[in-house]
Amino acid sequence: MRLKKFYFKKVSSTNNIAIRFIKNGIKNGAIISEIQFQGRGQRGKTWHSKKGNLFMTVFFEISKKLSIKKIISLNIIIMKKILLKKIKSVLSIKKPNDILINKKKVCGILQETIFKSDKKFLIVGIGVNLVSSPNVIKYDTTYLNNYSKRKINKIKLFNEIKLKYERNLKHFTN
Repeated sequence: MRLKKFYFKKVSSTNNIAIRFIKNGIKNGAIISEIQFQGRGQRGKTWHSKKGNLFMTVFFEISKKLSIKKIISLNIIIMKKILLKKIKSVLSIKKPNDILINKKKVCGILQETIFKSDKKFLIVGIGVNLVSSPNVIKYDTTYLNNYSKRKINKIKLFNEIKLKYERNLKHFTN
């Protein structure tokens, strides 16, 4: 299955847009925005969205039986594989859903599920510090282009993530 692309200049949160789309009958897609002014993290935390970084969400129907533990594991595996191809540094996981380079956060993933018409939908918000990192008091951050030999293009990265999800949808539906 192909995920339809949706581009925005400015949104509150790409996950909020996905929730609205599902409620309006759009069953799957990949959303990207240039600016996100109310990005969310786990347990009500804020995702600091600096311009130039990647803010995206993929959403699609999943099996009702799929556990949140399995969902988190699949999302981390997908993103870690993509990021490892971009840099030579060692990546680590800060459970449940952050990817770190040298103990500094470079990527955060927010998984949400909703039900519509007795179907279960997964909403995966992905934030990647691509060109800059926010100053966060509670933890260190970094950005991906600081570790790559070539500048990573945001749209190409978005398309690569979208394609990787399309190729792995079967793992979410069984």
